[in-house]
Amino acid sequence: MMVQMYQVKKHSHSEFVPIRNLQYHVQVWGEPSPDKTPLVMVHGWMDVAASYQFVVDAFAQDHYIIAPDWRGYGRTDSGSADNFWFADYMADLDFLLDHYSPDRPVNLVGHSLGGNVVMLYGGVRPERIRRLVNLEGFGLPATTPDMAPERYIKWMNELKKLHHGELDMRAYDSIDGVARRLMKTNPRLGQDKADWLAQQWAQQDAHGKWSIQGQPAHKIISAHLYQADEAMALYRRLSMPVLAVEASDNSLDLWWKGKFTLAQYHERIKCVPNVEIALINDAGHMMHHDQPQVLAALIERFILPD
Repeated sequence: MMVQMYQVKKHSHSEFVPIRNLQYHVQVWGEPSPDKTPLVMVHGWMDVAASYQFVVDAFAQDHYIIAPDWRGYGRTDSGSADNFWFADYMADLDFLLDHYSPDRPVNLVGHSLGGNVVMLYGGVRPERIRRLVNLEGFGLPATTPDMAPERYIKWMNELKKLHHGELDMRAYDSIDGVARRLMKTNPRLGQDKADWLAQQWAQQDAHGKWSIQGQPAHKIISAHLYQADEAMALYRRLSMPVLAVEASDNSLDLWWKGKFTLAQYHERIKCVPNVEIALINDAGHMMHHDQPQVLAALIERFILPD
């Protein structure tokens, strides 16, 4: 039996914004209005802005939503970069807000990589954010200086693999292959949504093959060790209300096998002055696909005026 592809309820349009020598692709839903605080939604690793469509469709209210494809994802070029830095995402976001909301604080949502970016950015520019929603942007395990030599070795070795073509994205013979891959990665994802997402995530090359729209350089480990103390110094400057949303699957245990736990994350975010933790049941890390109605209701309850 053929399953009908997911039908979009709220349509978006694309804009291209010059940001730091790149043409940033931005997905926009709704229209700006004096009575609407802009809602900026940033995606995670190997994802795209359009991935928020299911949540956007589930919102009860009309919002002015701005969702960029990060550099090297979707329809935003990478500028031929062969590795990526957190500070660049933060600066890109700063330029993006200069363009869309130079004088007005925004409501800011980030998932995974994007959640980490907004938590750090919020500590740098707290005056630019009215409410902040972090969707499983947990940070990374703490490091020690003695790890630096091996980290630099790994980073340089991975760069060589990239330039030898060893990290290239897998090519699929059909768009159906991309959809099957998405459902294999996330068993909760239905066929209808997978078929729609595949069209947003992948593009066809000159040989008829389909590949995820993410630069392989995103696979490369950072040369810089994650500094938990530095992150927490920024967390302490988060003067806006923060909603930290977690999925019931506990992704940290799945990823880190005890090297970084949910309890350790909770201990870190105790330093956030005004934080609320919310749990979404029957959901994994891709909660915006698994439970878009629940997540949309959580976000709206948090960002809408009292």
